[in-house]
Amino acid sequence: MDAGSMDAEMDYSAPPYDEWDSAQPYEQWDHARRHCPVIREEGISFTDEPALHRFTLTSWDDADQVLRDWRTFSASINAEVMRPYMGELLLGLDGDEHRRYRNLVAYAFRRSTLERWRAELIVPVIDALLDGIAGAGRADLVASVTSRFPVQVICGIVGVPTADHEQFNEWSIRINYGPLYPEEGSAASQAMRDYLEPLVEARRAEPTGDLLSELVHAEVDGARLTDEKIYGFLRLLLPAGAETTYRAFGSCLLALLDRPGAMARVRADRSLVPAAVEETLRWETSVTMVARRATTDTEVGGCPVPAGSPVSIINGSASHDEARWDEPAEWDLDRESRQHMAFGTGPHQCLGMHLARMELEVGVNAVLDRLPNLRLDPDAEHPVISGYAFRGPPSLPVLYDPS
Repeated sequence: MDAGSMDAEMDYSAPPYDEWDSAQPYEQWDHARRHCPVIREEGISFTDEPALHRFTLTSWDDADQVLRDWRTFSASINAEVMRPYMGELLLGLDGDEHRRYRNLVAYAFRRSTLERWRAELIVPVIDALLDGIAGAGRADLVASVTSRFPVQVICGIVGVPTADHEQFNEWSIRINYGPLYPEEGSAASQAMRDYLEPLVEARRAEPTGDLLSELVHAEVDGARLTDEKIYGFLRLLLPAGAETTYRAFGSCLLALLDRPGAMARVRADRSLVPAAVEETLRWETSVTMVARRATTDTEVGGCPVPAGSPVSIINGSASHDEARWDEPAEWDLDRESRQHMAFGTGPHQCLGMHLARMELEVGVNAVLDRLPNLRLDPDAEHPVISGYAFRGPPSLPVLYDPS
């Protein structure tokens, strides 16, 4: 269905780029699921190739179908769009090639490995951040905690000095927004590489047991990784581990702060923390869309999709599908657990999903332990979750009893 043809009063197109951070797209996506779940629009080309029609999918069934079928819907479009900013990209590979390279880093994110990171890195990082604000009685939790926590963790896992986490957070945001702001994205990409080069050379000479050491000395089909693949891995892992989890952390805290009854229940019964985290991941997915390209003439949801067409899967909308959840726009601590689309699905399902869950659960528990009587600051503007492709609260002003 062409965008807007079903209902002239609803425009299904994306907002202007300068409004992406403040956008509130769920009304648009909810309407699309009911009236036009497969949207056909004029395409936008980030390359020299002419733009084909772009198809946007908003329902659970269509999103699930496409993300699982890598033969018909290739991830190669990610390499086309992000190569100028991330280099040779794991997210742009398919099939056996993708599997071989994914396995190089998969061990670092397995649950058994993560237990080591919980004690050595995750708990000490969140404790140190809360040490810095516990006595103040008020803080912006985004500025002071959530935006600093995951980036320090992923830096520690990779082997990058955590003292430079703020710089990496800034580079990560600019790299992720590279297709929208190419000059800034390219500059951040080059700056990250310039920073990482001496670390890569040092690990070649003397491995230290971190993920960077493993990448430098890893082999695929008997050959070491090229520098371009190493830097491609790092430009992917550092932004992915930094930006997405911090947004989800802020959204989870705001969900609880806006619901004092749920906050009291979770504070009294910490076995509810995983449910609060999982419901937040479904309710406010921090990365709302995934891209694929059709490799052959096909169809989705009864809509013909020609070969070569870009396909945008709105996983944020899929996790709000009324056919799968009752009242999906509501945050419900008691909701029955079902697979959501926060981490995607299929062969490219998020490698860091177990790390993200662990960070969120450790983070929420630590905030509730260390900041007694936590509540929103009544004198500040009420925080909201916003964004089109990336969602989270830009700020989270709170009060609590100093300790």
